[in-house]
Amino acid sequence: MNKKKLLSSLPSVDEILKSEKGLEWQETYPRRYVLKATREIIEHNRQAILKDELKEISLEDMLPHIRHRIERLSALSLKPVINATGVVMHTNLGRSVLSEEILENVKRVACGYSNLEYDLEKGERGKRYSHIQRLLNEITGAESSLIVNNNAAAVFVCLTALAKGKEAVVSRGELVEIGGSFRVPDVMSASGAILREVGTTNKTHLRDYEAAINENTGLLLKVHQSNFRTIGFTKQVEIDELVTLGKKHGIPVMFDLGSGCLIDLKPYGVHIEPTVQEIVKSGCDIVTFSGDKLLGGPQGGVIVGKSEIIEKIAKNPLMRAVRIDKLTLSAFEAVLMNYLDEDKAKAHIPTVRMLLQAVNEIKARAKKILTRLKREIKENVAEMDVIEDSSQSGGGALPEIEFKTFAVAVRPKKLSVNRLEERLRHGNPPIIARIKDNALILDARTVGDNEVEGLVKGIEGAML
Repeated sequence: MNKKKLLSSLPSVDEILKSEKGLEWQETYPRRYVLKATREIIEHNRQAILKDELKEISLEDMLPHIRHRIERLSALSLKPVINATGVVMHTNLGRSVLSEEILENVKRVACGYSNLEYDLEKGERGKRYSHIQRLLNEITGAESSLIVNNNAAAVFVCLTALAKGKEAVVSRGELVEIGGSFRVPDVMSASGAILREVGTTNKTHLRDYEAAINENTGLLLKVHQSNFRTIGFTKQVEIDELVTLGKKHGIPVMFDLGSGCLIDLKPYGVHIEPTVQEIVKSGCDIVTFSGDKLLGGPQGGVIVGKSEIIEKIAKNPLMRAVRIDKLTLSAFEAVLMNYLDEDKAKAHIPTVRMLLQAVNEIKARAKKILTRLKREIKENVAEMDVIEDSSQSGGGALPEIEFKTFAVAVRPKKLSVNRLEERLRHGNPPIIARIKDNALILDARTVGDNEVEGLVKGIEGAML
């Protein structure tokens, strides 16, 4: 068949849309995507004919390609993945995981109207923060509290409310940059606070802070070195010392904790992460921390501290710009309920559970994954075994700590390990793993028991 006849035999867009499959697709998928996919496939075939790459064509041949293109166009971009990296709070993979119990509370609130800003007792307008203040105050020991959309916003609004046009004194060794180019000096500048650096990169003394205090000092700021450490010849001022100095001069003290740990991790060998409760007990006026890191909740920035100062922050106009919605509030309230009983928090908050889970449990899960894989994948396709490895907390928290773990190492024989990793990323669901020593590493710490089946099927499919 010559080009002219082939081109004339191409079905029209209207013909495809009115076909049985076309009508079915329009009932199932957005019509604009059905139309777009149809036009694209027709045009693709037209170009193939003109380049002599296609010698025959029929509607039946085109339909599967159109359907595949419609499915690709209609697929949601944000989707669940299986995290087999061993990084618990993986920033690129959404950080903390929420339990079914927490999601049930979100669903209850989201599916209808709620008392978001309505006081049921008084029958009048209420405040959205009241839903979590009681829990936050009780758990942390703070007088009052607020929550905004992330910790960067928490730091920003606090600096704006407390030190705009005034000096905020901070150690040079604490002028950190975290993910996304969030730099403490830049945030301070944007807030209107005037940065007053004291000390040196490795050593800052209490006398450095005291020497910097003047009539325009608005705040003494301490920043937890969440994602790095300075070791060797070092000195930093402890929070209780800074609190004493602040009280002496009538200047509020703020501590940006970053990760926001509510459980003492010392029994688990982690001695570098203070709890929020410890900092509040020191008398610190304002403490800020993340909700989606060590706390294990949704994204949010928590502010706890003295009532008078919290009230001042709450009245700042910026609070409306950084406030959270009912979904975050409902999730956060459900998370905090678990912290009323520390053992319950360890058992029911996925992030905390994954970080603190017993190594023998991880090893058992790794063996289960291996057994399932060996049942589906033959020895001539891949070599697989369980190895001892190390996991990380991620999210900029606990940078020095490596958690002992067990993983399944997969060494494919019929394709490269890089090609296998790529195929897994493109799977459904996508599987995110890491490569080490020319093997694909599947860390069992971050793979849920309910994900093992999907993990095995995904790897089996990627090997074909």
